[in-house]
Amino acid sequence: MNLPNKLSLLRVALIPVMVALMLPQTLVCDLLAAAVFAVAALTDYFDGHIARSRHLITDFGKFIDPVADKLLNLSAMMMLVQRGTLPGWVVVLILARELAVDGLRMVAVGQGRVIAAGKLGKIKTASQMVMLLFVLITHQPALTAPAWDVVSATVLGAPWMRWISTVLTLWVAAITLWSGIDYFVRNKDCIKDM
Repeated sequence: MNLPNKLSLLRVALIPVMVALMLPQTLVCDLLAAAVFAVAALTDYFDGHIARSRHLITDFGKFIDPVADKLLNLSAMMMLVQRGTLPGWVVVLILARELAVDGLRMVAVGQGRVIAAGKLGKIKTASQMVMLLFVLITHQPALTAPAWDVVSATVLGAPWMRWISTVLTLWVAAITLWSGIDYFVRNKDCIKDM
């Protein structure tokens, strides 16, 4: 197994660690969960970069990379919805888009075609990761702890930080919808052949 595929599998292996760290909802665990998420998100960049630069692109890599991205992002999103820090409709929108695009990919495979990930899809994934990391850091129940009041009141808990989170969340919803529509428009011939 080559290095890019190992990095993708590492991303998958880090998911239960991140989820376990998010469960206690303490300041230390939340910050560790954010660090684990950041490391996992960085593996997404490095696995693709290494695979392309060293000509190590494999069929397994084409499969596991987007699956690892979806598992990582959706796991973090579900934990944040459970906490009440991320609106459920955002996760429903993202999940619906992913299922629709994966369904289109399966139709294409049945027709002997492969649909590559598009630029908007990559922007969508990166945007989700940035938003999730920001929300993980700034929207923690631990931010209301007395020891955290000074920092919370001045930086992370400031109203403008919540506003940035809202803007990032709306951006993610918009780019998710846009990239899904773009995927179907660019591959409408797959649907016509059904």
